[in-house]
Amino acid sequence: MPRRDASLVSRVSRRDALLWLGAAGIAGIAAACTSPSSSIDAAGSGSPAGSGSSGGATPSCVLSPEMTEGPYYIDGEAVRSDVTEGKPGVPLRLALTVVDATTCSFLPKAAVEIWHADAGGNYSGFGVTESNTTFLRGVQIADATGKVHFTTVYPGWYMGRATHIHLMVHVDGKVVHTGQLFFDEAINDTVYARAPYNGHTGQRTLNDQDGIYANGGAASTVALTKDGDGYAGEITLGVRS
Repeated sequence: MPRRDASLVSRVSRRDALLWLGAAGIAGIAAACTSPSSSIDAAGSGSPAGSGSSGGATPSCVLSPEMTEGPYYIDGEAVRSDVTEGKPGVPLRLALTVVDATTCSFLPKAAVEIWHADAGGNYSGFGVTESNTTFLRGVQIADATGKVHFTTVYPGWYMGRATHIHLMVHVDGKVVHTGQLFFDEAINDTVYARAPYNGHTGQRTLNDQDGIYANGGAASTVALTKDGDGYAGEITLGVRS
């Protein structure tokens, strides 16, 4: 596999990610997120949006479904919020909030990784895009309210899988959640009618045809709202920390 671009300064290996709280290399990042965890009150005041449904759902601390990491993970993602690298597509802003599913408390300093396919259904580092191992991949460190933000493009599809984004959460030196995010099919239809997605031919797999979605995809569906020419999405990730 090609060597990764050294100009992207902040990178983490899987081993480093398992040592988030002790690694001197990210001490400055962690120091910015040292506020104590805040509990989500019964009324949801100051809490993240609930997972799994559109439009202001009740805040939830339900354990997020575990799903396969899949074959397209790459060690050493860049610590950054904007992962687009100029890739064309419908803009997508993601707000992910990490909470302890047992205590219903925010988890500051959790490290969240995402990776997904481009508009043509290609992952960086594989197949026709093997020469670029970085686009649409990144890591963020949660703030005092357990939240991370990513700027990306709406994920493309590839045959055999429903539309999805992969993610992994690290807390206190260990991987506590490996999951996938899914999207409403009506929005998928709207997005995929637009360029450059409409240049991708073949048979698309829908959510209800996807075996991985069947194991918790409804609870991992991102709540989306229109945001200019694109979408803003949010979901709460309940983990066992």
